[in-house]
Amino acid sequence: MSSQRVYIAGHRGMVGSAIWRALRAAGIPESCIITRTSSELDLTDQRAVRDFFAYERPDGVYLAAAKVGGIHANNTFPAEFIFRNLMIEANVIDAAYRSGVQRLLFLGSSCIYPKLATQPMREDALLSGPLEPTNEPYAIAKIAGIKLCESYNRQYGTDYRSVMPTNLYGPGDNYHPENSHVIPALIRRFHEAKAGGAPSVAIWGTGTPRREFLYVDDMASACLHVMHLDKVLYAEHTEPMLSHINVGCGEDLTIRELAEAIAETTGYQGQIDFDTTKPDGTPRKLMDSSRLNRLGWTPEVSLKEGLMFAYQDFIKNYPHT
Repeated sequence: MSSQRVYIAGHRGMVGSAIWRALRAAGIPESCIITRTSSELDLTDQRAVRDFFAYERPDGVYLAAAKVGGIHANNTFPAEFIFRNLMIEANVIDAAYRSGVQRLLFLGSSCIYPKLATQPMREDALLSGPLEPTNEPYAIAKIAGIKLCESYNRQYGTDYRSVMPTNLYGPGDNYHPENSHVIPALIRRFHEAKAGGAPSVAIWGTGTPRREFLYVDDMASACLHVMHLDKVLYAEHTEPMLSHINVGCGEDLTIRELAEAIAETTGYQGQIDFDTTKPDGTPRKLMDSSRLNRLGWTPEVSLKEGLMFAYQDFIKNYPHT
């Protein structure tokens, strides 16, 4: 494996940087890991992406690059979310094929499943009902990425695979006050409330929706595991047009419980209020990860440990807040 040259698209993002750490921990030399920043390579530029692949000719690709955000960001910038994600995945997957890449791993999202999908959500729930409206454009783009991989496999004989992570958090997360996901948003909010002596913290929604969370380094280990699964074994557990694999921890909790856990992690002791005029999003999102479990992978980091690691990362990298 150490002689293989691997390209990580999106290596500066939370997931991409975790994959980089996992590859290095697995003994892959830094010289064998190919990266480009967004200023060095615009993945929405088809010509630039094709030229990059023709020059570098990687053996494998981890496609972790994406435009991501929470409910507010998805509601505010729907055109950007669908356009940029469609362009990135189409350009990278096609250029990978054209340059002879046989193995690629595409990272999707649990939002590909219908809003009211049976819980926990199995892989075969895909395209079985309407999506959550607040992030439908992003979900459509991610579904297209899965189908791109499957279609190239069918037509060209490539081995392009897809993993669908549940909600991720950890080092390298985005702590923007408006455009971040729920855990980093709450870490920042509770930290600032504690620092400022605020008597209460307001949180969007009713606090009743249930969510599942996975520490990002666990996600990275799952990515390496799936990427290097034997082709015959992978085929035995998937179908040609239902080939994606869920990645989660198998447990969920309410947003209220999550908020209380983050308040405890940050040391905030004030009141937690819920703004019921704001949207809740999907009532429940729990992944059925039994397929991946049968293939030999399980997570290692508990939510309590992961939240502490994430808060330490926040303190280290955002001392100004």
